[in-house]
Amino acid sequence: MSCIGRISAKGETAIPLEIRTALAVQPGDLLEWEITGDGRAEVRRILPADDYYLRALSDTLNEWASDEDELAYREL
Repeated sequence: MSCIGRISAKGETAIPLEIRTALAVQPGDLLEWEITGDGRAEVRRILPADDYYLRALSDTLNEWASDEDELAYREL
């Protein structure tokens, strides 16, 4: 399925009805945007359980977030 939209001066866009229906999204739902290696953007609906899990997980990932850690592990 392919649909075309336009981005406003504020960076906003309307999601076409066909896409909203396919993703089963409604006002207030969360969407995740991901850029792929080939320059495409993928979007998916985030379920509330996914959001809570990702927030909880992200709070635990700052243990090794120093500049020294980045330097030490950059070759991995």
